[in-house]
Amino acid sequence: MEEKYIKHKYEPIHPSKDEWPVVKLARERKEFVKKVADLSEDRILKLTSNNPDILKEELETTLYREKLRIKQNPWVVDPDDDESFWSGVKSSLVQISTEAGRNKIKKLQEYKSILNSITARYAEEIASNFKATHYKFTRSVVTYGFSRLLNAARVKGFKSIFSNQYTLQDKIQITGETDHLRDLATKGTVVMVPTHFSNLDSILIGWVISVLGLPPFIYGAGLNLFNISIFAYFMNSLGAYKVDRRKKNLMYLETLKTYSKEAIQFGCHSLFFPGGTRSRSGMIESRLKLGLLSTAIEAQRANFENGLNDISGKIFIVPVTINYHFVLEAPSLIRDHLSITGQERYYKENDEFSNSYKISKFLVKFFTKGSDISVSVGKAMDVLGNYVDVVGNSLDKKGRLINTRDYFVSGGKVTIDNQREEEYTNMLGKRIVEEFHIINRVFNSHLVAFTAFEIIKKQNRKLDLFDLLRTPQEDITIPYEEFKENCQLVLDKIHELKSQGLINTAPHLSKGMDEIIKNGIDNVGMYHSKRPIIQDNSGDIGTDDMSLLYFYHNRLTGYGLEKLF
Repeated sequence: MEEKYIKHKYEPIHPSKDEWPVVKLARERKEFVKKVADLSEDRILKLTSNNPDILKEELETTLYREKLRIKQNPWVVDPDDDESFWSGVKSSLVQISTEAGRNKIKKLQEYKSILNSITARYAEEIASNFKATHYKFTRSVVTYGFSRLLNAARVKGFKSIFSNQYTLQDKIQITGETDHLRDLATKGTVVMVPTHFSNLDSILIGWVISVLGLPPFIYGAGLNLFNISIFAYFMNSLGAYKVDRRKKNLMYLETLKTYSKEAIQFGCHSLFFPGGTRSRSGMIESRLKLGLLSTAIEAQRANFENGLNDISGKIFIVPVTINYHFVLEAPSLIRDHLSITGQERYYKENDEFSNSYKISKFLVKFFTKGSDISVSVGKAMDVLGNYVDVVGNSLDKKGRLINTRDYFVSGGKVTIDNQREEEYTNMLGKRIVEEFHIINRVFNSHLVAFTAFEIIKKQNRKLDLFDLLRTPQEDITIPYEEFKENCQLVLDKIHELKSQGLINTAPHLSKGMDEIIKNGIDNVGMYHSKRPIIQDNSGDIGTDDMSLLYFYHNRLTGYGLEKLF
């Protein structure tokens, strides 16, 4: 049976916007931001053991890093008073250090005052500016605009502007556990965790949430995207809170985590990309950033602490994979990946989405090419990675009911245990990675890119990866029949894995191999000036760009398919 994708739009599960948790949060924004700032301050004081010397050190580290950020990596979206604020922090710290006669308690109070001004600033910067009226307008603009582009591509002539012959669901195929997701969203709080390949992901997932009739989710979007006016409008309208990846200091990270935890506890359905940033290698993320993920576990424990032991207090984790035939940013993402030598490094964001014109141009090209996207919704899990049944009860591996609350109980009551929760976060991260691989949907473009790269690697066994990527294009040729035979070998293995429930495939992979190869080559990297796969007049296979071919090949790593070569 071929997997069906959703072709209709669902009725909203909460027709009245007043019932949307994000609307309730927006109404209480001022109080919520203050609460986040105060709780973040408390967390940092605990982490520094209320010791003025340790707190001073953290304040100085934050100041140093922020001054460096302003000087070395400023963004348009940064507040105008950035420099004056941090100069004020510096003056206050200097004053406390130079004036004599202060005892430890007095010093701690003064450092706490500086800390509060910083957490208040961060909380305000992070907080979403959701407005229900903007949300509805943005949703209709995105749907209408994308649909017009799609029909202009497929229906010729003047009528195309008004045609509704093709819907976005034909282009963006939503598959998987959509009904279960809708049901659970009426019972508890959903945390959606998608793969992350492109800056388009945020708007795409926002549209999918709307099509499924779900209320808007809050989600963390990179602050860099707010540099661009058109993205900033969409992000604010769709419920985004801001995540600034330049800021690595304790105070910012704790404020960000507190915001996420409190919003989930508030009942806001939430979305974050657990990979942290876009996948630079093209692989499905195998190592997740666990910071925000841990906030779901904290929120679940807090709900149990507050006596919310029924289904309304339960938090459901829903993995989602996004599959593209091509990723606009692939050339610079793979360059970035290959230049990382193991240590974390500072890099400037790539500029494919640096202005509204470039985005508009890309969207037109994207929607007028015959290329599909699929969004696969995985099985819902509890915060420990156990699957949940139709009503939201957790099940162990043998399908027996388990009570999630029991995992947070010690000595007969729910307790805070940071080490235990860190372990739970690691467990959940591993489970999400497993689910990403299971619901991954193989496209013809993934198949041809993987096969071509593996054959070239086999032809040059003595070369390491970097030498292989520098192989001159004129030295790379794969006879068509050899390529076809290997594509069939890989596809047979993929079908075997699918029968074991370890991967999924797009319906177009049931066509004949010649057609799969032709469409795969047409689709892979169709937007790039240098094509990852080319075919010469005699039908033989080559490449214009080995690094790009490597990027698209990587989508199928992690399944042991390399052993076929």
